[in-house]
Amino acid sequence: MTSPILITGASQRLGLAMADSLLEEGNAVVVTYRTLRPTIEKLKDKGATAIYADFSTEQAIDRAIDDIKAASESYRAIIHNASDWAQEKDHADKHSLFNRMMNVHALAPYRINLALAHSLSNQDGFSDIIHMTDYVQDTGSEKHMAYAASKAALHNLTLSFAKKLAPHVKVNSIAPALLMFNEGDDEAYKQKALKKSLLETVPGAQEAVKAMHYLLNSGYITGQTLHLNGGRHLK
Repeated sequence: MTSPILITGASQRLGLAMADSLLEEGNAVVVTYRTLRPTIEKLKDKGATAIYADFSTEQAIDRAIDDIKAASESYRAIIHNASDWAQEKDHADKHSLFNRMMNVHALAPYRINLALAHSLSNQDGFSDIIHMTDYVQDTGSEKHMAYAASKAALHNLTLSFAKKLAPHVKVNSIAPALLMFNEGDDEAYKQKALKKSLLETVPGAQEAVKAMHYLLNSGYITGQTLHLNGGRHLK
């Protein structure tokens, strides 16, 4: 049987869309989730293995690694999508906020990649690691400072792991800007957000899905970032 693809944070939005697409193509898929939503049961009905994982503390990361290794002896790919979009104004304890952002977005991928490196290298042909980073890794964010810093750290880990795991494992990242609106976003916000990119569109989760498939199917890309921002960097 083909080794599964691991997707962290797959209960909603981009992670859910990627998991659905991989399952529809007949891939074995292992997903992690922090919040048990009905979407997880639907993924399980389609054949996915689901693991509860909270990456906010070192102890929780340890437990998640044990469960992920128990789910499969080898993996075709790891897609690090688990995320926590916290902002400074909502948290009085900035030290705790910064640690949590670094744990979720940098320490967990770092630890998981190291723990599964041998499992990835056992594959025939290339294996893959994909880090889901963010547009703000290059710009910073005054409202989400700890979040932006942790995504920048994940971007740098892309470069380091590409060097460390070559030539058998390709390591790349996908850096989206706004791909999807949230429920409750009002029309004024939507119109303002659309103007931030040259293409003036919010394309939806399928843009990330297409980027994921491109990287998984490539035979000559590693240490790179696919920027999904509609030309926002040129505004």
